[in-house]
Amino acid sequence: MTRRPFLATVLAPLLSACSPQGIANGLTPRGGTTVQEGIAYGPGPRARYDLYAPAGLAPDAPLIVFFYGGGWTSGSRDGYGFVAYPLAALGALVAVPDYRLLPEGRWPVFLQDGAAAVAAIREGPGRGRPIILMGHSAGAFIAVALTADPRWLGRPARDGLSGCIALAGPYSYGPEEDTTGTFRDAPDGRARAAPPDAADLRGAPPFLLLHGTGDRTVRPAQTTRFAELLRSQNVPVTERLYPDTGHIGIVASFAAPLRELGLAGAPVLDDVAAWLGGPARRAA
Repeated sequence: MTRRPFLATVLAPLLSACSPQGIANGLTPRGGTTVQEGIAYGPGPRARYDLYAPAGLAPDAPLIVFFYGGGWTSGSRDGYGFVAYPLAALGALVAVPDYRLLPEGRWPVFLQDGAAAVAAIREGPGRGRPIILMGHSAGAFIAVALTADPRWLGRPARDGLSGCIALAGPYSYGPEEDTTGTFRDAPDGRARAAPPDAADLRGAPPFLLLHGTGDRTVRPAQTTRFAELLRSQNVPVTERLYPDTGHIGIVASFAAPLRELGLAGAPVLDDVAAWLGGPARRAA
């Protein structure tokens, strides 16, 4: 048995279920990171976020807001410690918000929730810190749309972000692909993370776009096309395509058990760490 089939057949299904009692969360080292759970960013039971603070947090350390995936139909903030703890171990403050899901959370409700979460976090624990938005799959759409399109946060707040990290996101979604009706209220039923006028991308912060070539859920062309659009408007973008990595594998690679056993399949955390520490991230 090779390592990659072991990941796909045994561990990846556990992560796709996103159970807070899953093996990935249970075996993820905490490393002195403390967690505040259920902080409100608005009214309603889904308007909550968890905050992960590493020991010795630097005053100027970035705050990463991570939006999880789940096709806008499933997901919960308490299932993503396996992502948040490794990010906190890099020295970042990490917030993981919930947002409304179907049937209530149709377009643009989940983007409005995301914008409200970012605004509250920015004025709370993120005050004075560089703010970086991050997400996987549906969560990558949210993070990218908030970073790319000034309609959601407002231009000054959008332009003041320090960056965006997106994993396997669907950045353009048509009616023929929308089997759940998530985007039925979008113009022509088509959702785009980019603003209607591509010129409004100008002034956006740097992007790190990550995707696996083995993704059968969201095609890697979604990332390559969006990267080309960003470059056309002179927005800094770093693009990484991981050979044979699938849709769940790219986020599963954050799980400590997979990395320690050499089963992660792609150096996603290493690439995120390098990008966070490199010149791509601008100061807030």
